[in-house]
Order: sequence, then structure tokens, then C-alpha cells
Amino acid sequence: MQKDIPHIDFNSQKPDNSGIEILTIESLSVRRKGEIVDHNPEKAHQVAFNMIVFYTAGESKHLVDFVWHDVKKNTIIHISKGQVNAFKFTKDLKGYIILFTEDYLKKQINALPKNELIRLFNAHLFSPSIQVPEDSSIVKYIQLLYEEYSNVNEDYNQGNTYDALHSIIFSKLERLKQYQTFHLKRSNKLNTFLDFKSLLENHYTKSRNADFYAEKLNITYKHLNTICKDTVAITAKQFIDEFVVLEAKRLLINSEIKSTELAYSLGFEEPTNFVKYFKKHTGFTPNQFKKTIQ
Repeated sequence: MQKDIPHIDFNSQKPDNSGIEILTIESLSVRRKGEIVDHNPEKAHQVAFNMIVFYTAGESKHLVDFVWHDVKKNTIIHISKGQVNAFKFTKDLKGYIILFTEDYLKKQINALPKNELIRLFNAHLFSPSIQVPEDSSIVKYIQLLYEEYSNVNEDYNQGNTYDALHSIIFSKLERLKQYQTFHLKRSNKLNTFLDFKSLLENHYTKSRNADFYAEKLNITYKHLNTICKDTVAITAKQFIDEFVVLEAKRLLINSEIKSTELAYSLGFEEPTNFVKYFKKHTGFTPNQFKKTIQ
């Protein structure tokens, strides 16, 4: 029995395409199940790349980091490198899947204006789902990208064509996301929150104490709490706990690591403390959680 959740690497059908691929949801539901024996797209799997999934027809659900999101026509799901996801294929489900590496994303982001807030792939800050308005032109650009990518008779300057179309798609999605999260505008408060999140990503195994991060940010615990409440509607400590629990879940389901080893790697002094902490926030022991996902 396959015990580990599959960890899927970027493996394009066009190795020379500089880190981007596009395929249809229909082809994934039919073709990929036969090609990858240890990877069923309808089972939870962790991706080592970024994804934009655009549903053009049908209704279903899409799993992102252990939460099922409803999808229908014109729903877009964006998935960051390292996130866990799964499809749920239904009879009339159609759409496109754009896959691209972290290096490709960074290259595209560098082309955007400085100070642009990247909302699509900030997994701990924004919902992975967008409902695209009916009158949006974004579907046309995604279809163009698919047609360009599928054109085996034309390879001259295709890389630049991919880049241009992806840049348009990315910019339009960022604009849509900005409208849907208008309350989060670039400000000193948001900048401080993003600095906090960056510190947490680097130091969560050292400390789960909000005071630790407030001190590194040269602000008071009370100020950090206010920033978190205004930005993500939870306290700094709650944000830290959600972050640590999500990292623990990802590690639990993607390796043979035992709870004892995981506890130490996450900075817990005693394995029993980790088990209590995990159960407090999830309702499951680490082993129970792993069995529910398998």
C-alpha cells in the first residue's frame, strides 16, 4: 500500500520550455491516471511547483491544504509550491491547468512593478479561490496559451510567447484578487505583517511565542496582535499555531517520519507536548490524522 502522499515534481512535456506547462482538466482525468501509477490526481498530493486551475464548465470540489473548495464555471484555484491538493473529477468538468516552476514565477514577478503585492501565491494570507466575472477576457488568454503550447509545428520564439501570455494572465488575476481583497492595501501595517510571516517561516522551529517575533520586529506584542487582527482577523499566536499545524500536517503525510522525530524537528522539547498541541488544534493525534488522509 502506498503510505506516503505523492510528491509531484515539475516534469513538462516540453523540457526546453523554461518551466511552464499547460494541459486540460479533461486530459488529466483520463491520461494521467494511466501514466503515473503512484499518483492519482483525485488523491491528496503535494506539488513542487505552482498551479493555476481554471474551471470552464461543470461543478465539483478542489482540495487545497486539507480544505475542500467548491468550484464551478469560471472558478480559478491557485496553488503554491509545497501545498497539498487534489481534484474531484465529475462528468462535465472542463478547464485548464497551468503549471510553472518557482524560478519561472520569480522571473515573472520581477517583471511586475515594484511594491506590487503578490496575492495569488501568498498561501497563508489569501483564499486559493477566485470567481472570475463572466465578462472577463482572461479565458481568451488562457485558451491562447494552451493553443500556443499545443502547437507542435511552431517552436520559433515560443518561450517569449509563453512569457507574454503568462504575464497578462498573472496580472489580470492579481487585479481580480486585489478587488476581492480590497481591504488589504499596501501599507506599513501590511508590510509589517508580511515581515512577521517571513520571520515565522524562518524561525517557527525555534519559537511559537508571539513575543519572540514582536521583539525581532521591534514592536510590542500588543501592536503585533493588532496588526494580525486587522490583516487576517486572528491574533498573532493563532496565526503562529495555524502555520505550525499546517507545516506539521504536510510533513506527516509526505514522509515516514514518526511523531517523535517530527516533534523534535518542529522545536518541541517533548513528543507528548507535540501530540497534545496537534490534537488541540485539529481534534486528531498525528497518527490519526495521517490515517484519515491515507
